[in-house]
Amino acid sequence: GYRPQGKYKKKTLIMSADSPVLRFVKLSSKAYAPIKGSNKAAGFDLKSAYNYIIPSRGKELVKTDLKIDLPEGCYGRVAPRSGLAWLNHIDVGAGVIDADYRGNVGVVLFNHGPEDFMVKEGDRIAQLICERILYPSLQEVESIDVTNRGSGGFGSTGV
Repeated sequence: GYRPQGKYKKKTLIMSADSPVLRFVKLSSKAYAPIKGSNKAAGFDLKSAYNYIIPSRGKELVKTDLKIDLPEGCYGRVAPRSGLAWLNHIDVGAGVIDADYRGNVGVVLFNHGPEDFMVKEGDRIAQLICERILYPSLQEVESIDVTNRGSGGFGSTGV
């Protein structure tokens, strides 16, 4: 049968007027716009606005000099970059940005490695993922449904 040029047909994404938008403000000339590593990347790469040294087995709050306005119905999840985690033992902590937060986006980086780790201005340090969120109301009750698992906690379903 007939096959078009190339292995796959390219799909074109047409953005409608109601497509979600992540708005941001640069707080300084050192700030970098969030950027996607590929069209289908789950998150936007965040870059450091400054130089830092994260001590071995230590942590640092790395500033992006960005303020963000998340799409309606979303919160921001700041997640590790796989390359930093695998190659350099760098992990991200405190990774939730509430929809109403309007301060400088900072990223807590933990260095689990045996050597100090240098972050240079412009380095990609984490990824920002916009995730849908529900805001449930609270209801105190006398009991909750029983499940097969019950109260089995850490490790109770196997390793």
